[in-house]
Amino acid sequence: MGLGMSRTVVIGAGQAAAACIAKLRSLGHDAPITLIGAEPVPPYQRPPLSKAYLKGEMALERLFLKPEAWYGENDVELCLGTRATAIDLAAKDVMLDDGTRRTFSDLVLTTGSSPRRLRAAIGGNLGGVHVVRNLADVDAMAPAMQAGQRALIIGGGYIGLEAAAVAASLGLEVTLIEMAERILGRVAADETARYIRDVHASHGVRIREGIGLERLTGEETVSAAVLSDATEIPVDLVVVGIGINPDTALAEAAGLAVENGIRVDARGQTSAPHVWAAGDCASLPYRGTRIRLESVQNAIDQAECVAANIAGAAKEYDPKPWFWSDQYDLKLQIAGLNTGYDHVVTRPGTSHWYYRGAELLAVDAMNDPRAYMVGKRLIEAGKSPDPALVADPETELKMLLR
Repeated sequence: MGLGMSRTVVIGAGQAAAACIAKLRSLGHDAPITLIGAEPVPPYQRPPLSKAYLKGEMALERLFLKPEAWYGENDVELCLGTRATAIDLAAKDVMLDDGTRRTFSDLVLTTGSSPRRLRAAIGGNLGGVHVVRNLADVDAMAPAMQAGQRALIIGGGYIGLEAAAVAASLGLEVTLIEMAERILGRVAADETARYIRDVHASHGVRIREGIGLERLTGEETVSAAVLSDATEIPVDLVVVGIGINPDTALAEAAGLAVENGIRVDARGQTSAPHVWAAGDCASLPYRGTRIRLESVQNAIDQAECVAANIAGAAKEYDPKPWFWSDQYDLKLQIAGLNTGYDHVVTRPGTSHWYYRGAELLAVDAMNDPRAYMVGKRLIEAGKSPDPALVADPETELKMLLR
């Protein structure tokens, strides 16, 4: 690299990486960019992986966030199928597993997260045991998703429930186990969990709560599961949905501050100047605490804020959390974060509104885009409607925005 020449290096080729690069170019940032991704394909959408793509309803190319040619046309060097092995903050360069280095003026870490796996000691390495995180995971799982096969889903969070919905839709016999006393224990109220449990029951999914996995058994491929209540069930495939961990190993080895993710300030900068992080891997300030937001929307918005700051904007990221989950014909849309709620107000049949005292924190809307949009606008404006009005089916939701 010539003296004084700048280059932005982005490690991790997911949604946040794609958003950051596209934003840099749209802002007129004309320095060369290098994108380093461990997978052999350019950045792609992950939500359709476990749904439309797994069902064979979406071609691989339609997953791509940009056509591959776009990167060359926009002076983005793609280092795909390549891992960054070390970051040297003093020399401002990144070592790759092919032995080459890339020097940077700005470095963006969009390393994402990794699914938690079952231990080998309880059968986690048997054939037929899958996680749902990337293209290779879903490609490995797809041939087993055949009608009549017996699937065990481990974990009653959104990843597990979405996997159960796809499997049941494809005609598999599905059992889902959740070690906690109920599904969605960390992320949703009992009211929402009950609604979703009923939807799954209507599609023949057997949900067992308060039940853990003792071990998986089989020769080379899984054939049965022994549960914590000592029952044994025959299984043909297992999907593990027990959460994710932020990928922080590179950052830690380089000496960057890590706190349940790579610690960043409100502008997305890590503990080192000109080193940034965004997406699932980043731990960010939010309302006096620190959080990680595992969502497509956060990956895009935070990465675009980082791009603006690389371009000199000195902009602070104001998270506006929202999420969604598709299960069968149910579209669950979530606005806000329900952390710290003390009561839930139900709008009959369609939505649950989380309050802390008189403050509206979050809304879960089930096939009710209007409740979701109204709730989202209220939360982002810092407005909290009277719970009695929300609960009254006669109240027109849009009136709450006045």
